[in-house]
Amino acid sequence: MTPGRQLDFLRVIVTGNRRTVLSLFIFYSRIRGLTGRIIGLKEVYPVSKQFIKDLKIGSYVQSQFFVVEVNEQSFNTPNRAGESFLRIILGDVSGTIRAIIWDRSLLHEPIYTDDVLNISGEVKDYYGPQLNISCCEKISKDKINRAYFQQSCERDREEMWLELQSITKAVIKDVHLSALVKSIYGNTVLADRFKLSPAARVIHHSYLGGLLEHTLEVVHICRHAASLYPQQLNESLLIAGAIFHDIGKIEEYNLDSLSFQQSDRGRLLGHIAIGIEVLRGMMADITGMPEGTRLELEHMLLSHHGEKEWGSPEIPQTFAAFTLFHADLLSARLRQFAQVMERGDVNNAWTKWDRFLQRRVFTGFTLD
Repeated sequence: MTPGRQLDFLRVIVTGNRRTVLSLFIFYSRIRGLTGRIIGLKEVYPVSKQFIKDLKIGSYVQSQFFVVEVNEQSFNTPNRAGESFLRIILGDVSGTIRAIIWDRSLLHEPIYTDDVLNISGEVKDYYGPQLNISCCEKISKDKINRAYFQQSCERDREEMWLELQSITKAVIKDVHLSALVKSIYGNTVLADRFKLSPAARVIHHSYLGGLLEHTLEVVHICRHAASLYPQQLNESLLIAGAIFHDIGKIEEYNLDSLSFQQSDRGRLLGHIAIGIEVLRGMMADITGMPEGTRLELEHMLLSHHGEKEWGSPEIPQTFAAFTLFHADLLSARLRQFAQVMERGDVNNAWTKWDRFLQRRVFTGFTLD
């Protein structure tokens, strides 16, 4: 069928309702394997972005999503021996959904994690919603609206950056530590990545600007701890350590990745090792910094996960390092709780089970 005939075919059915139009479009695409090559769909029936949070069982889908995860599986029936299908997790800014491609002939090229796909299909009920894909087509990332796929911090990043600088100026009195922290602000490339990076892929502050927001929270918690224990804590040292504790994450994650996949250095070294490398490089440019200050800062970074089984090469063995560990953990855990509550159902006092927190969260209490 020529492109003109394809357009005429769709115009014939445009008088029907949306369900009929999309159903016939999906059926026709599947038969012909045209994927995204049927032209004129937007001219006939404009389709805006459909968000995953709005998809229900029975929903017909024609929209863009990115691949969070993809796995090939073999059929276990004798008549399909040697054949395989794809199980996929699709995502956008509103969440994720399980999807499946039964017919591999629909694919004109392999699909990988982080690919953006224009998808047609229907949401079925298979132990919950599952999008059965009838046709799909890869889309170049430079042709998408990234705001549809990546969450961003609610607070303005430049505002938070200025707040962090203000705290540095007001609190860090030690000349060497002050010069060290200011060297972050003076490095444009490093500063831009610090403001943009997430603090994690999934668990907490997992959005653009998440690293900066998390760092600022840790700084505020540490300031409060320093006010409670002024004899045991050097506030300048503690705040400098708080600012640097996750600096390795500016290189751990690939910022071009919609799902914040780790970079090669991130996978091979991890953010703690990268952070120590960055810190040592910057301390080398600070003339006259005492060896004890260097050593304690390095120890704070190395131990800030608190336990060896949690990824720290060493456990905290100084008052400042122990404080930083708990400030970091508190910021992360409270954000986890907040994110679970934000995803909750307003008509249900309990959230769904969260595998990271290992619990459901009760949201039913209200304060008048």
